[in-house]
Amino acid sequence: MSRYTGPSHRQSRRVGFSLTETGKDLKRPYKPGQHGQGGRRAKVSEYGTQLLEKQKVKFMYGLTERQFKILFNKAAKIKGIHGENFLFLLESRLDNLVYRMGLASTRRAARQIVNHGHILVNGSKVDIPSYQVKPGDVISVKEKSLSHPAMLASLEERTSISDFVTFDKKKMEGTYVRLPERSELSADINESLIVEFYSR
Repeated sequence: MSRYTGPSHRQSRRVGFSLTETGKDLKRPYKPGQHGQGGRRAKVSEYGTQLLEKQKVKFMYGLTERQFKILFNKAAKIKGIHGENFLFLLESRLDNLVYRMGLASTRRAARQIVNHGHILVNGSKVDIPSYQVKPGDVISVKEKSLSHPAMLASLEERTSISDFVTFDKKKMEGTYVRLPERSELSADINESLIVEFYSR
């Protein structure tokens, strides 16, 4: 299945969750479409609840179904809690960390920046958004891209970054310090429902 390229706010309204984690994409608190406003909400089954949670996370990180399932299976092989390990792998993607450091205003924009070859990991160019960054790895902007207008605009708008990354705006360089703690990620995500969905 191809990746969704339409308006992200429609996805946010569809799942009732801010995919950008800013709340700006939920200005209209009802589902998109002509029957969204004032429409009767059908009772959601247990399967429907689990599916919605999976879709929430999939849309949030911008993955295809195949990418999502591969990463979910990879998380099962790591020691610890399956659902939390899955979220940590999602957070360790290069495009997500570019977003977390403030170099892009959305994960979709971060994926494009990586795809276009503007990002270095430990001094080497990496243009694969799904690249798994390890704690301690240094992420920087290629010298020729230091004046990239979209990145500079995003950095001006960003007021804070996550505690598990650092970023030096002058050097345009940051470090993935450590794996995030579950408490540092969205409390509105119930990863256990995703585990239940794939365990059916």
